[in-house]
Amino acid sequence: MPALSKGSSSASTPKSSKKSSKSASASKRKQKQAVAIDTDDEPEDEYDSDALDDSDDGATKKRKRKTEVKKKARSPKKKKTVDTDDEEFDLEDGQEIVGVVVEAPKTGLVPAGQISKNTFDFLSKLRLPECNDRQWFKLHDAVYRQAEKEWKDFIEVFTDLLIEVDDQIPPLPPKDVIHRIYRDTRFSNNKTPYKTGFSASFSRSGRKGIFAFYHVMIKPGNESIVAAGAWCPDKNGLETIRSNIKRDPTRLRQTIAEPTFVKYFGEPKPGKRRNIFGREDELKVAPKGVAKDHRDIDLLKCRSFAVSHQFTDTQVLSPDFKTTLAEIAAVATPFVHCINDMMTVPPDAEDDEDDE
Repeated sequence: MPALSKGSSSASTPKSSKKSSKSASASKRKQKQAVAIDTDDEPEDEYDSDALDDSDDGATKKRKRKTEVKKKARSPKKKKTVDTDDEEFDLEDGQEIVGVVVEAPKTGLVPAGQISKNTFDFLSKLRLPECNDRQWFKLHDAVYRQAEKEWKDFIEVFTDLLIEVDDQIPPLPPKDVIHRIYRDTRFSNNKTPYKTGFSASFSRSGRKGIFAFYHVMIKPGNESIVAAGAWCPDKNGLETIRSNIKRDPTRLRQTIAEPTFVKYFGEPKPGKRRNIFGREDELKVAPKGVAKDHRDIDLLKCRSFAVSHQFTDTQVLSPDFKTTLAEIAAVATPFVHCINDMMTVPPDAEDDEDDE
């Protein structure tokens, strides 16, 4: 039995040796494979087991440091935003993004014939110097186009109401009565490029001509108005009006003193801005060739024969604003017809008709 024990002990020694040699061979194969894999990238003579570990760690550290430097130098997210903007606006060399294009409002819309708060908000912004600027206006072009369309729709509906109260007004499309929003700054100290309100004028010949007008303007800050009459008529028109006043001012005086007319446009008394009196272009003295104590000197001093009525912002935003405008226009219609007749019919022509 002890022999067997020795025999078994001596027999186990070769087996252990074989296992060790197999393990060593496997280890060598693994090292060779590892070296073979790495030699694809770098020369074989640079590799050593200890050096390999150090170089791997060093390479890893170096890669991390490079990645961190890249992040600090330039943000991928920022680059994407700039690239997107460049593609969208097709920028040329030296150009840069200076603002964000603003979309038109999708809420607060109103049916044709009404004015929305969106429109008033846009016009209110134009009162600010930093917004009444071509660059700002271009970025808000979509907002402006929506407000402009709303104004055109309103004027189209109002025109139908106006021609019912004054059959001398032709049913013209909005483009022939609406004024542009761009200011004429050539002879003005105020160089802001845009008006701060929307407006339109109606006469026998549309927006332009020698005839008396109905004028509608919406402007935030309780400055919206409806006006009627002739503003600064040309030399011949003014002389004809004054000649008719000298001949007989009865019709004009009766028209501007009518109670409903006074309710909306003020009493016909000179000295203050009311009715047709008190405008900036009114003469301080009698016109040339007229005695300063002429009985109708108050009328003869006028250079504009126009009246106006003001509205609050709340009234303008009301759904029935167009109806209110038409009602006041109806009150002003006899005055508009009177001024048209006095401006276009010489007094001698009426005398000739009476003689016949």
